[in-house]
Amino acid sequence: MEYTQLGRTGLKVSRLVLGTMNFGVHTEEADSHDVMDAALDAGINFFDTANVYGWGENKGRTEEILGTWFARGGGRRERTVLATKCYGSMQLDDAPVWPNNDKLSALNIRQAVDASLKRLQTDHIDLFQFHHVDRATPWEEIWQAVDVLVQQGKILYVGSSNHAGWNIAQANETAARRGSLGLVSEQCLYNLTERRAEMEVIPAANAYGLGVIPWSPLGSGLLGGVLRKEREGSAGARSARALENSALRDKIQAYEDLLDKHGLEPGEVALAWLLTRPGVTGPIVGPRVADHLDSALRAVELKLSEELLAGLDEIFPGPGPSPEAFAW
Repeated sequence: MEYTQLGRTGLKVSRLVLGTMNFGVHTEEADSHDVMDAALDAGINFFDTANVYGWGENKGRTEEILGTWFARGGGRRERTVLATKCYGSMQLDDAPVWPNNDKLSALNIRQAVDASLKRLQTDHIDLFQFHHVDRATPWEEIWQAVDVLVQQGKILYVGSSNHAGWNIAQANETAARRGSLGLVSEQCLYNLTERRAEMEVIPAANAYGLGVIPWSPLGSGLLGGVLRKEREGSAGARSARALENSALRDKIQAYEDLLDKHGLEPGEVALAWLLTRPGVTGPIVGPRVADHLDSALRAVELKLSEELLAGLDEIFPGPGPSPEAFAW
């Protein structure tokens, strides 16, 4: 496994991030524990979750599964860089209405951290992330809450997710005025089929020293050999629906043909391509079983030739940075 520093921090993290969104939804607790053991044994030390994972009536379940895994000991918690998130409502349908259980008010941030710590069975969160932008709460209030939690030792670093470039700038300029560290990472949608983050989000992240953590690196399965799987009858429903777009289908066909020419696996190349991008810390991979990690691990060692990179850019051209991307 290769390691890098998370943005401008001194924190060293693996170049793959273990996503846990399937835990408790598609992957049972025992199998989830097996996946985490396999990831840690392979050198993946960066685990990502969120308070809402588990979804619906099972919100918080994923964090609970991580908590029972940490409780097994063996240095599991000490060897893991733990990232979680808050923003979405934790309100259950049959619970009394409480309007302050979502978004980024100082009250909800404090309560969300305490609730996550309890579910995770730990005394601190290494990277606490804002899952979305809260347009109603000023950054001064957000950083005031964060500063208290940092002083209490409950969180170490703070990151954003699904933020625009100007949100990143606003957040870190406000933090700088307060003498706070500010955001150190941005988790965004980024893959070969979706490169709009290159316009402003990634340039802003690079300018402010944020590590970029791409989610959906395989484009909901489109970049994982979906046409081959379609022929085999194993393509996922979401990917199959996306392929009804004929223009996209043509691009995916060209992608798979290019990789067949080079004797490479589509999913591995999609991950390896992200690892070549400026500012990318590591993509999030979300295996449902431990064996699914093997392909992701091979991607870390895969070196893409200049010829192949040029071919990928030809099939999936990025928009380029702003303002050129939309001005001329």
